[in-house]
Amino acid sequence: MNLAELKAAGPIATLSLNRPEQRNALSIDLLEGLHARLDELRAMGEAGNGPRVVILTGAGKSFCAGMDLKQVLGEPGAPLKLLTSLAEATVKIRTLSAVTIAAVNGAAVGGGCGLTTVCDFAVTHADSKMGFPEVDLGVCPAVVAPWLVRKIGAGRARAMLLRGGLMSGREAHAAGLVTECVESREGLDAAVQSLAERLATGGPKALAATKRLLNEIDGSLDMELARRSATVSAEVLAMPGAIAMLRAKMG
Repeated sequence: MNLAELKAAGPIATLSLNRPEQRNALSIDLLEGLHARLDELRAMGEAGNGPRVVILTGAGKSFCAGMDLKQVLGEPGAPLKLLTSLAEATVKIRTLSAVTIAAVNGAAVGGGCGLTTVCDFAVTHADSKMGFPEVDLGVCPAVVAPWLVRKIGAGRARAMLLRGGLMSGREAHAAGLVTECVESREGLDAAVQSLAERLATGGPKALAATKRLLNEIDGSLDMELARRSATVSAEVLAMPGAIAMLRAKMG
């Protein structure tokens, strides 16, 4: 089973996380698949035949439930490997030459919500569930923190990450976490497609150059920071009692 699927339709491609039964939780295998698809997109862009727009979404009813906590709890060494892979994937998504849209079709939690902040645009529906509950679980949201700060500003990001919890799609839009919110799940696909088609009319060189400049301005090219953030989060998980607290929270 391909855990990350890439489908192209002219200038628009769709990249889907594909573990619907696990709500597209980020396992090491899923992230390996995501890296492979991102590398394909980068190669296509460098060859001059890549899409102008990439839609990132989740198969089934969820966008992404965050880290695969069963893997984190069950496999020695999994936290650092998984978090580092996620951190590196965020930089790869951000530095694609194509414009990216997160189509947040359902729950986007923790690292899954972090993926929405990496994309250039994010569209969701009013009843989706989004947010960063890491501190509630005894986990440090270090990997997503730099991206959230870039997305909504340091003050609002600080409050959101320290408060934890989840919010509705409507609340996420009001907080600046997503760029567009439609009233119902049924209207999401049309809204995303309309935005993608509008963006695809832009000149590919102009879009890529604008993205490169914006990435330089806001520090999105800092792979060292991304990897250091993964290490910080993994170190917190390795502290005495952290895993026990996570197990207790999971019931």
